[in-house]
Amino acid sequence: MLVNDLLLDKYGKKMHKSKGNAINPFNLIEQYGADTIRWYLPYVSPVWTPIKFDEEGLKEVYSKFISTLKNTYSFFEMYANADEIDPRDYNVDYEDRDITDKWLLSKLNKLIRDVTNAYDEYDLTRVVRSITNFINEDLSNWYIRGNRRRFWESELTLDKKAVYLTTYETLLTLSKLIAPLTPYIAEEIYRKLTGLESVHLENFPVYDKLLINEEIEEKMDLVRDICSLGRFAREEAKIKVRQPISELILAFDNKHLVDTLEDMIKEELNVKNILYIKDMTKYMDYIIKPNFKEVGKVLGPKIKTFQTKLTKLSTEEIEQIKNGSLVMNLDGQNLEVNSTMVDISIKVKEGYCSSNNGKTFVILNTELTDELITEGIARELIRKIQSLRKEADLVITDHIKVYYNGPEEITKAIEVHSQFIKGETLANSIAKDESLTESYDINDIETYIAIKKD
Repeated sequence: MLVNDLLLDKYGKKMHKSKGNAINPFNLIEQYGADTIRWYLPYVSPVWTPIKFDEEGLKEVYSKFISTLKNTYSFFEMYANADEIDPRDYNVDYEDRDITDKWLLSKLNKLIRDVTNAYDEYDLTRVVRSITNFINEDLSNWYIRGNRRRFWESELTLDKKAVYLTTYETLLTLSKLIAPLTPYIAEEIYRKLTGLESVHLENFPVYDKLLINEEIEEKMDLVRDICSLGRFAREEAKIKVRQPISELILAFDNKHLVDTLEDMIKEELNVKNILYIKDMTKYMDYIIKPNFKEVGKVLGPKIKTFQTKLTKLSTEEIEQIKNGSLVMNLDGQNLEVNSTMVDISIKVKEGYCSSNNGKTFVILNTELTDELITEGIARELIRKIQSLRKEADLVITDHIKVYYNGPEEITKAIEVHSQFIKGETLANSIAKDESLTESYDINDIETYIAIKKD
């Protein structure tokens, strides 16, 4: 049995009714659920240290753990019911699964291994933080979001069976991993998934080291970095994610790692093509300056000479410093310059934006043609129609009629991308209606839209 140390308020002070900083546990249980509080206590700090209790932290745990897990299960349940598919009725061999399935299973089995060790060491903080991170970053934000189109496929292909089965196996395993700490949500998800009596009668999961694949994880980690950097570059350039762009430019060294995952990158970054190049300076220039904090005291009056010498370095020499070191002659003395002694930044050429994490560089072509702008309007229309579907409480299989009114740009986007819009929104028809009264902002264009169940 484990118990917590002192429970303090968020400022680290003892709780007293007279001070007005005491909490009513029953009110919190009623509001957030007992499982949220069970998960929060080890999440905020190790059980052997005093806990600074903060309701904002409780809300965060509910959002990151309880809500995300429930939403992931609901997504799976909704599509499985719509497709009338039960993953318990079939099997898909590991070799026949998509690389993203293999990646998730690798991460899942690492999680089982690490959580088992943490439970054995009574380190519940490691347990809850590892599982919370997996549910948020790996399962929900990456796997489910990146594989939505596989769930949406009209035909029940082997690939569609694989994504259902992998999601099922992951949710089932998670219900067992969390059961010792959050018995209620674990029981709810387990029973819905299996129809069996109780998760608490199950054996604890055992990891399969054969399903841990470091090579696939390395590839996916790079893809995630590229997508994260690409989204950041878009934000810096103020280009919405729904606005397609023509080109993503990557270093040629990345090609062998990501070429099998190009479709995922294109989908995530809404980019038409990926170009791999050996010479990135075609699109950018290095700006190199002394790291005064590191070399100021060492070089003293020579710092100005050092600064001047840096401005005259070639791209190859700067690359040499980035990846190791370069010997530079400074007033008759050799100085070995490494990356800690300088600050290297990048300035992209006009018409491009970029982002990097010191290891991976991404460059985006920011030139928007009329065709790309028109497609961006169509994608924004899809987003708004999907939002109206949700507000109308339509189920995912309901077909609709779409009515619109707007200027020429809207009409053109609908005419050019009619089939795309219909396919994404399950619209049987799209018709112009000048009597509409509800308007929306579609890429700064006032547009009237309405939907009706067909």
